[in-house]
Amino acid sequence: MTPTAHDEHERSRDSISRALETGTLRDVRRLLRKLEPGDVAHILESSPPRYRHVLWQLLEGSQEAEVLNELGDELQLDFLQTMEPDRVALITEELDDDDVADILQQLPEAFTQQVLQAMDEQDRARLEQVMVYDEDTAGGLMNTDTITIRADVTLDVVLRYLRRHEEIPEMTDTLIVVSRDDRYVGLLPVRTLLVSDPGCSVRELMLTHRKAIPTAMPSDEVARQFERNDWVSAPVVGEEGHVVGRITIDDVVDVIRDEGDHSLMSLAGLDEDDDTFAPALKTARRRAVWLGVNLLTAFIAASVINLFQGTIEKVVALAVLMPIVASMGGIAGTQTLTVLIRALAMGQVNRSNAQWLISRELLAGAVNGIMWAVIVAIAAATWFGDTTLGLVIAAALIINLVTAGVTGALLPMTLQRINIDPALAGGVVLTTVTDVVGFLSFLGLATVFYG
Repeated sequence: MTPTAHDEHERSRDSISRALETGTLRDVRRLLRKLEPGDVAHILESSPPRYRHVLWQLLEGSQEAEVLNELGDELQLDFLQTMEPDRVALITEELDDDDVADILQQLPEAFTQQVLQAMDEQDRARLEQVMVYDEDTAGGLMNTDTITIRADVTLDVVLRYLRRHEEIPEMTDTLIVVSRDDRYVGLLPVRTLLVSDPGCSVRELMLTHRKAIPTAMPSDEVARQFERNDWVSAPVVGEEGHVVGRITIDDVVDVIRDEGDHSLMSLAGLDEDDDTFAPALKTARRRAVWLGVNLLTAFIAASVINLFQGTIEKVVALAVLMPIVASMGGIAGTQTLTVLIRALAMGQVNRSNAQWLISRELLAGAVNGIMWAVIVAIAAATWFGDTTLGLVIAAALIINLVTAGVTGALLPMTLQRINIDPALAGGVVLTTVTDVVGFLSFLGLATVFYG
């Protein structure tokens, strides 16, 4: 069987780990030279803290900058804080402007200024042009390394102009057509340039239907535009329509990956940049905040149970069955919450379809509630020999599953409207609602029937 790239990577990682353990650093340096920057970054992120700085010190030349660019924010910052400003300026010369801007924006303001002062004037000017934009916007994603042409020249002139460059920017699938004052006009695909009559003008063959991306467009909307239109690159324009840069697909892939990490980690109250191999004390400190929040919500649920202490003492079976109602509501609500958060992230939810989604979740909750209520009622009545108990838990299940469906749909839309991240806060709020409603409906109905 032919070895896959994954197998090769795993073998390299194992070889590096063995070499580190035996102290043969020359072998480690040789192995690192053979790997792609992304693979080296993965090995660094997968290594315990005691090996990370050893591996970093063994990197050479431009590989250091390329690996730094592939690392997660937390590990990037960890390495950058050990360097002098002039050293940071030197290694970032190998990177695109948008990547350097992302790196510098993590650093303290005073340190960033020192790094900028250590750069040459041209690099500093380009970088400052990118750093004025928020990193979560098109302006923060763009690279200023672009090739622009005029509409009134022929393709032959364009070809001669391109040949004067030592190289053209990576992922250049189109040339940006601009007016005399650098306003965006259209795009000339490179494939059109290569196969068309050199005597044709750019104006005859350029695409004018492609809209440029404004610098203020949020990064998630940029990602959606690339996904829908299968773009490789796109021009970015300022408020006056002047071309200020371009965004390429590699930057969009990073946005999509970060959004996915953020949604996944936020459901557990964690930061998407959390280091898997961070020290125990740092890990515990970060997780403590949301454990504390969860404890407060648990006390709220416990206080509801305490209201019905007398009923529970009379009918001990209630204590056995309570977790069923709460957990079924929690699962149903989480399903709805996850679907809605994903739809919001993809830009699929708006005012015109929000009501339909809420109604759909209410109906789905009612259908599932009735179906599982019948099953649980029969099981509870048979288990404890009490038909009334079966009816009580059936009614409570229907109430809680309907509530969970509606809350799971309403909650993310409401939180987004008030500028709170639904992925971060939604899970905690939803769990509290389903626990409280589940216990209140189950124990409340039991109090009525057994009171």
